[in-house]
Amino acid sequence: MKLWPFTPTEPIEKRDANVADEDGVLAALWSGLATGSVAISGAAALRVPAVASCVRVISEAAASLPVRIMERAADGTEAEDLDHPIGVMLRGDVNPWTSGFDLIRDLTADALTRDWGGLAFINRIGGEVREIVRYQASLISVEYDSKTGEPRYRIEGMSRRSSEILHVRGPFDRSPLTLAAEAIGAARVMESHASSLFKNGARPGGVIQSPKPLGDDGVKKMIKAWRLAHDGAEKTGKTAILWDGATFEQMMLNSVDSQFLELRTFQILEICRAFRVPPSMVFELDRATWSNSEQMGREFLIYCLEPWLRTLETSLARALLTREERQRFRILLDRDDLTRADLTARATAISSLISAKVLNPNEARSWLDLAPYAGGDEFMNPHTGSSQSGSTPAVTPEAQAAPPAPADQESGNDA
Repeated sequence: MKLWPFTPTEPIEKRDANVADEDGVLAALWSGLATGSVAISGAAALRVPAVASCVRVISEAAASLPVRIMERAADGTEAEDLDHPIGVMLRGDVNPWTSGFDLIRDLTADALTRDWGGLAFINRIGGEVREIVRYQASLISVEYDSKTGEPRYRIEGMSRRSSEILHVRGPFDRSPLTLAAEAIGAARVMESHASSLFKNGARPGGVIQSPKPLGDDGVKKMIKAWRLAHDGAEKTGKTAILWDGATFEQMMLNSVDSQFLELRTFQILEICRAFRVPPSMVFELDRATWSNSEQMGREFLIYCLEPWLRTLETSLARALLTREERQRFRILLDRDDLTRADLTARATAISSLISAKVLNPNEARSWLDLAPYAGGDEFMNPHTGSSQSGSTPAVTPEAQAAPPAPADQESGNDA
């Protein structure tokens, strides 16, 4: 079994396109899971809430960002091409039954949960992209050259060129779900144990102990009397009366039970480590505070989401743009929407950038999806100089160098 993915000496992955049971025995073989381990993969892993939450928070955050096609001018500046057909498609529908949001979300989720990543077919007619179709995983497959790592794709057994396939995959040759299969399996086992405990052997709230033998009839009478006296919400808090030396002992969690709860929390942290998602993003808030939650949110954007966004951008550009087009255009997932929650900080930053003449007002308005206005392309500090209300307009160098006007022109008299 190959243990290290960086020096492949054999095809990294090869799947039979006609196999439909991807979450069964073959899925375990593809992921290298040992027989008898607690590791799980596929749909079973997604039934662990922490795993489903990690996959959703990454894939849905990536898909929620606006898709922009940026055109590079000769002077190095960039502007958005609103009419580019690829941008129009990704912002709308990539085929009659799939939106651009659904495509990006599902491809990212596939890359997080499947070793071969997210795969989709690009249908071109006359060199123009007409639709993008995400096939079921059992119908589309990829294998790699043992020496160069070049991928070869098949759809229902038919070979396809790389230019016809949109492929999104993570690092190494294993998905985060597979790499953390043991940790996810341990969490699943503990969930099953807790479910069985409360389903089949739930612990009672207390025990009635009697020093005298009661017999079957005595036990039945005691249970009936106890329920008549204390069953029901309206009887909560009433004083219990026992007879014949009987005592009531309340059941409490022991050290083993407490350790079980700690282990369940630890497994959530292990799953978060595998996906590089802060625990607060999956609502594990034991150690979360106002300050460190904000910091963990920034770390999620920088260290977790940003690499996936770069992967999506490069994969979309390689598949949807030609080599010549990639010299002029690039596909951008606009991160600016991720900072819109804090409006005060956003407004302060924009004002500071305009004052420092880093941005002009129209560039700042584009961040807010507002239309430009006349004169907004000038770089000026609105808090100083001629831009203030009531101040004298500044004299430009061209006006200073111009010769004075003749006296007859100043008085308005004809020669």
